[in-house]
Amino acid sequence: MSGVIERAGLAVLHRLDPETAHDLTIKALRSGLLPLPGPVTSARLKTDLAGIGLLNPVGLAAGFDKNAQAVSPLMRAGFGFLEVGAATPRAQEGNPRPRLWRLSADRAAINRFGFNNQGMEAITARLAKRPEGIPVGLNLGANKDASDRAADFATVLAHAGPHIDFATVNVSSPNTERLRDLQGKAALSGLLAGVIETRDGLARRIPVFLKIAPDLNADELAEIAEVALSSGIDGVIATNTTLARYGLQDPTAPAQGGLSGAPLFERSTRILAQMSQLTEGRLPLIGVGGISSAQDAYDKICAGASAVQLYTAMVFSGLSLAADIARGLDELLERDGFASVADAVGSGRDKWL
Repeated sequence: MSGVIERAGLAVLHRLDPETAHDLTIKALRSGLLPLPGPVTSARLKTDLAGIGLLNPVGLAAGFDKNAQAVSPLMRAGFGFLEVGAATPRAQEGNPRPRLWRLSADRAAINRFGFNNQGMEAITARLAKRPEGIPVGLNLGANKDASDRAADFATVLAHAGPHIDFATVNVSSPNTERLRDLQGKAALSGLLAGVIETRDGLARRIPVFLKIAPDLNADELAEIAEVALSSGIDGVIATNTTLARYGLQDPTAPAQGGLSGAPLFERSTRILAQMSQLTEGRLPLIGVGGISSAQDAYDKICAGASAVQLYTAMVFSGLSLAADIARGLDELLERDGFASVADAVGSGRDKWL
């Protein structure tokens, strides 16, 4: 019955402006009225991510709950971990609307939000009150008008660090002008040095991840891998949205903004596999981009990911997708004789190289 209700709800939401529909989803979660499955786990699904124990490796990607308004219900939605944000030091409106497009024919979305959020103080206040449960991390961002964007990442981490289980440095959003310039070797090394120094000053050490773009060439990717291995970070998230337009069917797709969803799957998985090869298994990787089924999640794990994250596919399949993928992943691991997620990591990487 809950599946029927979810499909009916999605049909209604898809008649609305995408950003309005998303805001209503967050409100529905906060209302406590949505049926949620609770934790999904098994001996095979339990895994470790940079020292964080996960009930399952299926996480929520940043951007869904930007302002940490629905953390408590999302903890009961079947995910193994959550990432909220991005948070910037000061609240900012982001780019003007419209800034989110739903591409139903492509099972995709394009956004150019521009780090709209309520700021680190409001977000941290909510994280400080969250209940015990699955791990929750924060995506760190920089204000659009900051004079020192690199310093903004450390500022947010210093403020929110005591109330989160991991932090992600996001220099790969395509929607803040020149932000991706921080992926260059010198700039990235300096930025990460400041973030790691701040992390090491926290009372409780938490992992720091770096989120990278899918639009990197081989040389750029090699430089990022080199910096990642030498900087003291704890893992890499591959990947953010893409500026490319991979043969989209929807003629209304805007030229600007980051594309996510099914068309990104192959490109993001290849970047993931390449990063796995470059880092030689020395850093855990999180696979993101176009996951809409248990098989997709399994492919990311076999390509080198220790965990995965979802977002866009839930626009089309609903929140039940997280639990469905976790259960299906358990079956696929059992089918192929893997006793754990960790045993499967990288087992099919060569297919993507």
